[in-house]
Amino acid sequence: MSYHGDDKFLYALSSNQAWASYKSHQNPALFRNLANEHAPSILWIGCADSRVPETTILGLQPGDVFVHRNFANIISPTDINTAAVIEHAVVNLKVKHVVLCGHSACDGARATLTDSPAGGVLETWLTSLRVVRAQLASELATIQDDRTKEAVIAEKNVEVGMAVLMANSIIREHIKSRGLQVHGCFFDISTGRIRDLGLGTTISVQRAPKAGAANVTVRGQHAQLVFREGGVAGMEAR
Repeated sequence: MSYHGDDKFLYALSSNQAWASYKSHQNPALFRNLANEHAPSILWIGCADSRVPETTILGLQPGDVFVHRNFANIISPTDINTAAVIEHAVVNLKVKHVVLCGHSACDGARATLTDSPAGGVLETWLTSLRVVRAQLASELATIQDDRTKEAVIAEKNVEVGMAVLMANSIIREHIKSRGLQVHGCFFDISTGRIRDLGLGTTISVQRAPKAGAANVTVRGQHAQLVFREGGVAGMEAR
């Protein structure tokens, strides 16, 4: 059935009741534990795109992922909103992993393919993405398909954002003091798969896992996301 306008919201409220009942049946202590403790292992910085719901695509549960999303997952060093989320997640919640994830079919990347103004505040927000497009001009000129161009811009945007994250003083301090891991990833909407781009702390830890080294595991209901030594992540069925 298709829902529009307020009907969709009313359906969502009804669906929430069913979801809460189902989760409580699965694990009667779930919501009580969530109310008493906030201890996520991952800070996810992603796009506000409705097709990229981080907890869902990771196969994880409420409480596993602390989230910051904005239009086109742009990391600006002067954005106090992003800075506040990073500080709270890293300093207070002590997450073990920071993940910056871009995605295919990104509306922000699409908006930069032409010189037409995006309008209003969007034009200001997308300035850094237009710089990325300009940097890729030669490569983009050889590509005919717009979807491929969007993906190239979106992936480069992650690389640029990772450089900003790795220059963040709080992140640098916690990488040094407690081994915080920072990952750059890309989500392909057409396949539902996340690809590790090999950025962040991964590039500085290119060594084989030590014998007996402990993995960091974030468990979901049906799968678990395992971060192994060297920054390599993998999804395993439970």
